[in-house]
Amino acid sequence: MASHAVCKLSPSTPFSPSTRARSPHRPRLASSLRLPNAWLGGASDFALRSTSLVSRSSKPRPIIATVAFSLPTAKPERVSSGENVPRWSRRAIKSFAMGELEARKLKYPTTGTEALLMGLLIEGTSSAAKFLRANGITLFKVREESIKSIPKGDMYFFSPEHPPLTEDCQRVLDWAVDQKLKSADGGEITTSHLLLGIWSEVESPGHKILAALGFDDDKAKELKSQISEPEYDG
Repeated sequence: MASHAVCKLSPSTPFSPSTRARSPHRPRLASSLRLPNAWLGGASDFALRSTSLVSRSSKPRPIIATVAFSLPTAKPERVSSGENVPRWSRRAIKSFAMGELEARKLKYPTTGTEALLMGLLIEGTSSAAKFLRANGITLFKVREESIKSIPKGDMYFFSPEHPPLTEDCQRVLDWAVDQKLKSADGGEITTSHLLLGIWSEVESPGHKILAALGFDDDKAKELKSQISEPEYDG
């Protein structure tokens, strides 16, 4: 921010360009004015001196953003072969990102099915999250069960920015893609596919947490039937 100072000029000193150019490092004098001043005795000559430096260029910086429409897969040949793989819904991608973040908060070295389950509930607006809450499965309960089965990491341990997926969590993602391809109904891979994928991994922490909180095969069938409904919004 520019600052200004007022200094008194000697009447015998002419205010000229040559006076200003005496030093290249001296602040530039912008203007002078004559003001009556009772403390200095009558009218006095003053100069308004600006101490601001040359203004910096306000050239805008380019913003670089990357938007991902896919999640990690253990079958990269699908992409390289040009297979028409369906896209993930934005809620599914956000749920996955929230799961990664929750794994970091709990200082887990990896992102597992329990973190993915918490990610679904943290996102909160999807059909899968609403279905879980309607059946009494909340984020608080899932987090509590998760810490029971997998204690928090050491306080001095820092999880990587993107904790690598556990094998069962990677299978959940690929299961969701496979199920969508089998249905051949078009559309996106949704959060409900993720939730059903977690349930399909019977030995995973996510499945065990769901079972402990009352989720069962009947509820899985109910959720699966909702996916095929025209008004379904995953």
